[in-house]
Amino acid sequence: MEKLFTTIANAVAHAAGKPAAFMLCCCIIIFWAVSGPLFNFSDTWQLIINTGTTIITFLMVFLIQNTQNRDGAALQAKLDELIRVGEAENRFIGIEHLSESEVEQFRLLCEKAAKAHDEKQKHNARRLGLAS
Repeated sequence: MEKLFTTIANAVAHAAGKPAAFMLCCCIIIFWAVSGPLFNFSDTWQLIINTGTTIITFLMVFLIQNTQNRDGAALQAKLDELIRVGEAENRFIGIEHLSESEVEQFRLLCEKAAKAHDEKQKHNARRLGLAS
């Protein structure tokens, strides 16, 4: 079931992102708007577009969230692998599972390390007479 849903979600997300899908939706809206006088702008005429757009939006939220979750997990796995095989610290692997405040602590730690590295480079450049 999960594989089928993934296949459908990928296909729909891919198709929905095409210019042709946007143009089709625009044509549907234009057709609906032009048909208004034929139906005397009735409540049923309005209900058709409201119901249609609500259903499509409701379903698309789940499909888009599914593709975003998979894309995010795949990207995270790739980054984790780069950390694992590189010279970065392995303690950063899996931090996406921490709380927001714990992730913020890691972010601040990285900023502090980057500033210290920049200061060290500036100091070395001054020591060697390379700084302006």
